[in-house]
Amino acid sequence: MLLGPWLVAAAAAVAVAAGAGAGCPVLCTCRGQAVDCSGQRLFSVPPELPLDTGNLSLAHNRIASIPPGYLACYGQLRALDLRNNSLAALPAGLFLGARRLAHLDLSYNNFSLVAADMFLEASGLLRLDLSHNPGLRRVHPQAFRGLAQLRELDLSYGGLSAISLDALEGLPGLVGLRLGGNPWVCGCAMEPFLKWLRGRIQRCASDSQLAECRAPPEVAGAPLLSLTEESFQACHLTLTLDDYLFIAFVGFVVSIASVATNFLLGITANCCHRWSKASEDEDV
Repeated sequence: MLLGPWLVAAAAAVAVAAGAGAGCPVLCTCRGQAVDCSGQRLFSVPPELPLDTGNLSLAHNRIASIPPGYLACYGQLRALDLRNNSLAALPAGLFLGARRLAHLDLSYNNFSLVAADMFLEASGLLRLDLSHNPGLRRVHPQAFRGLAQLRELDLSYGGLSAISLDALEGLPGLVGLRLGGNPWVCGCAMEPFLKWLRGRIQRCASDSQLAECRAPPEVAGAPLLSLTEESFQACHLTLTLDDYLFIAFVGFVVSIASVATNFLLGITANCCHRWSKASEDEDV
């Protein structure tokens, strides 16, 4: 009879354990739904996590890759911190099971490209941090497809010299954008992006005043938003048929003048040669 309550308690404990899945990973700390594995010099992600993990921190490790399907079982995951690792890419379909993921930090890694559909399955993302990836040179035009709810995007302190407007126009919910610390090339191709940025700056928190042009030399050091439509007037210069005819005429005239000049120089040289020879004959 005395074993009855103990058996009930044991059964309840087993049921809770079964619902939670795996126990807390080695070298990690677990509190409620938060799993903290940060700063443990990990070279790989923990093989298993509690199934009810809602907040996972793997920051400040040496993780270079994540297995495909790693997050498939963690449908309660809302925040994933992967900053300060050695990641250069993410496997396709990583976020298939993480439909509640709202905050993703990929800063301080080794990304060189934000690939097409990289976050397609993470449709619930609200904040995405890709800052401080110094090798980040390109963002694919379809990189952020599917992120209609994204509100904050951090692309600061990378190696971006340009960004496709297509990559940002598909983010209707975007209210925060950080771009500072990149070597922006403010040539003609940058005009559509800057026009879009000026239209959004009234209603989005941005560090655009800190974002500066690195090139061309005439605008180096100028804040992006200091460039106006007049700054790109030369990009809109077009030549009419009359302009082309005039250029062709000038080229023809210059060619004729060049031929005539060479002809006159040849005659002059020939005359000088004859005069010199005649003078020598008279002296003899």
